[in-house]
Amino acid sequence: MEPATDTPGVPDVFDPRLYAEGIPHERYRLLREHHPVAWQAEPEIQGWPAGPGFWAVTRHADVVRVLRDHRTYSSWLGATQIRDPDPADLPFLRRTMLNQDPSPRPCGPGETPTSHGRLRRLVSRAFTPARVDAFGGRVRDRARSLLAAARDGAEDGAADLVRTVTDEYALLNLTDLLGVPASDRALLLEWTVRIIGYQDPEDAPAPLLGPDGKPLNPRSPALLGEMFSYARELAAHKRAHPGDDVMTALALAGLDPAELEMFFFLLTVAGNDTVRSAAPGGLLALARDPDAHRLLAEGRVPRDRAVEELLRVHPPVLSFRRTAAVDTELAGQPIRAGDKVVVFHASANHDERVFTDPARLDLARTPNPHVSFGDGPHVCLGAHFARLQLRTLYEEWCATMPPPELAGPPRRLVSNFINGITRLPLRVSGPRW
Repeated sequence: MEPATDTPGVPDVFDPRLYAEGIPHERYRLLREHHPVAWQAEPEIQGWPAGPGFWAVTRHADVVRVLRDHRTYSSWLGATQIRDPDPADLPFLRRTMLNQDPSPRPCGPGETPTSHGRLRRLVSRAFTPARVDAFGGRVRDRARSLLAAARDGAEDGAADLVRTVTDEYALLNLTDLLGVPASDRALLLEWTVRIIGYQDPEDAPAPLLGPDGKPLNPRSPALLGEMFSYARELAAHKRAHPGDDVMTALALAGLDPAELEMFFFLLTVAGNDTVRSAAPGGLLALARDPDAHRLLAEGRVPRDRAVEELLRVHPPVLSFRRTAAVDTELAGQPIRAGDKVVVFHASANHDERVFTDPARLDLARTPNPHVSFGDGPHVCLGAHFARLQLRTLYEEWCATMPPPELAGPPRRLVSNFINGITRLPLRVSGPRW
């Protein structure tokens, strides 16, 4: 029996245009309360083709169960985006560990076996906490200089923090860690915007169209050739001129060319956009709660806990998809093998069953088991670096800037995947207290 596609009382949380108005917390609450595993239709939107629909998972316990149980809920079968990829692209997408499972799946024609564990261990050795922590001083200097430049260059005492601070901050910190030459850094932001912002007609360039007149998936191999060519050239340069950076470690790790290309893709996009999304989200949350900012600025809440709470209320990623590998049941809802199962991080982070008064920004909240960096075998490898950057930026804001105050309406990314902010006008001049 086919799932219902228009169940009364089940709100839509698929349409990416919803998220331009803010995270749909009331819709999530209704789903958590009455339909914790709810069928969602996938109509055609803005030229992107319709899909078969999916199960939306909104309670914290169920989200964690899906993320941890890779045998039942696979990243490999259909990759990890809500939209179905072109079947011809699946072998390509499965080269990245994001779209692999710890337990290998049967290979299709032309595919080779993958090893999620081997690839994750390789990148873990390249992304060590010691290497990340060594960048702490450079990260702090960058936060301080970017905030000072935003303040000194502000018109009428206000600046768009996305344009003047957070985009550059996330990008330059990542390229330092990767070892990307300064002359090439703008390329990484261009690629990130193209891949992450593809649902937003204002944020991304006009999509390229296929022979059928439909937009091409920006993650397809046809549109990633420039990035992959650059990754190969950079790896060759690092082998000849090694440095203490992540790309040198990967270039010398014995990866085959396709694996190295996909690592570069994953680190460039995910590594950049995690902080690029979370940093303005945290500042916006503080601007909307002056009392919370005062506690942070006065040192009355632990900085590490504050970072976790700001991540809880503004997770960088809104959703991730899995595909049911077997017939199963989740929260009493039968799910068939092959069904898409999509977890919603922002909903899980506001589940009343786990978080007391979840709508309140409580910078001292503990425990705080948010899922903003995922859970299970795909938990974010760059979480340590992201936390370092966020903590440093908030510390430098409190030390050098006035209380954050909106100077105009923020603009959110049109996306059901990334919880992005594309404009954040804040007051940047005035007394600190």
